[in-house]
Amino acid sequence: MSDFLPVILVLLLGALAYRWGVGKALAWRGQKDTGGALHSLPGYYGIYAALWCALPALLLLLIWRFAEGPVLFHYLSALVEGRLAGLDDGARQALIGDIRRLAHGEGVLQADHPVILAAIAGYERISSVVMAALLVVLTAACALGTALAMRRLSPRLRARNAVEKALMALLMASATVAILTTIGIVLSLLGESLRFFAKVPVSDFLFGLSWSPQTAIRADQVGSSGSFGAVPLFAGTFMISLIAMAVAVPVGLMSAIYMAEYASPRFRDIVKPLLEILAGIPTVVYGFFAALTVAPLLRDGGALLGFSVASESALAAGMVMGIMLIPFISSLSDDVITAVPRSLREGAYGLGATKYEAITQVVLPAALPGVAGSILLAVSRAIGETMIVVMAAGLSANLTANPFEAMTTVTVQIVTLLIGDQEFDSAKTLAAFALGLVLFVMTLILNIAALMIIRKYREKYD
Repeated sequence: MSDFLPVILVLLLGALAYRWGVGKALAWRGQKDTGGALHSLPGYYGIYAALWCALPALLLLLIWRFAEGPVLFHYLSALVEGRLAGLDDGARQALIGDIRRLAHGEGVLQADHPVILAAIAGYERISSVVMAALLVVLTAACALGTALAMRRLSPRLRARNAVEKALMALLMASATVAILTTIGIVLSLLGESLRFFAKVPVSDFLFGLSWSPQTAIRADQVGSSGSFGAVPLFAGTFMISLIAMAVAVPVGLMSAIYMAEYASPRFRDIVKPLLEILAGIPTVVYGFFAALTVAPLLRDGGALLGFSVASESALAAGMVMGIMLIPFISSLSDDVITAVPRSLREGAYGLGATKYEAITQVVLPAALPGVAGSILLAVSRAIGETMIVVMAAGLSANLTANPFEAMTTVTVQIVTLLIGDQEFDSAKTLAAFALGLVLFVMTLILNIAALMIIRKYREKYD
């Protein structure tokens, strides 16, 4: 609660400033000397005052959050200076982190060491003082901002223009953060991937047919070099995703067409939320369903038909994953098809088209960008799925075109490589970043392909 207390304080003071600004504008509207004329609606004056009140305080709070860690670290280092003697940087940070967690009531103290107890008490004391000082500073900043807003507010103030500029700056900052985050992800993946490719040739990774990343501790042990051919992982990812899309795209698209064009409003209001429930089911539940129901059913059914189906198969994982992806395609495509103007349908009917012809030749081409976007979202979700594959398809990196056998995907291997304590100088751990980079490139190619398809086949209407 204490972590949220400064934010709650700033929001409350901002709300009070908003009420004051609106009240001030309403009072001006009723005065005769101003003619009752305001440049902007009263709400804009309130937002203007709230921005002047809250933004400086939030900026100070953000600066403090960045400076809080180093300041408290140096303070705790001084309190336990004797205990830190002879420890390396990692051990120092671990000890101070334990003290901070114990002070916040997390964890249990293993031994009643006087220095540790004194450090916990000192940290609690300084935290209380710092929190009180922070609240005072934030209150002063809000009061100063409100006072400045009070001086600037007037009936002729272009409050709407100022608020729109502030919101535009906020939107630009949000877009910049998104772009910088993407660049950071790419650079982090690229840097670690280059370290991996310094140990393993790119050709061996991209075109190798054997995946066995286990490396031995000593060079004289068997398998010390490992095998990092990722083709079996790419094949497994493609196979399982293809099976999933073969289930999700027809069912999802046809259900969307039915609900948007044929179903009654009452039926649509009942069935659409039921379909969307599938999107809210945790993937681990789908994994249990695949492992305990679908996989045994496929194995027993295959045995009756003379096929050998493994207990963990790509078919089981792909089918259940397809069921999971149905609402992504169905719900989004339904909204897009429903948004197509009614006039297009009526024009097609007026030219003598049947309902089927109007849907296939007018409605679907008009809704193609949205439908392609929903399918692309489902493909990206299928490529990134992990839990269902772990539970239903296994961890075996088999290079096979038989969907009845066990397979694995890129995301599953990334998780497997990063489980437990890992050395980030070994090729085994760095391989996870190389796989992540390939996955990123695959998603980028899918986006580019979807844009090209949309630009080529999209119908434009005046």
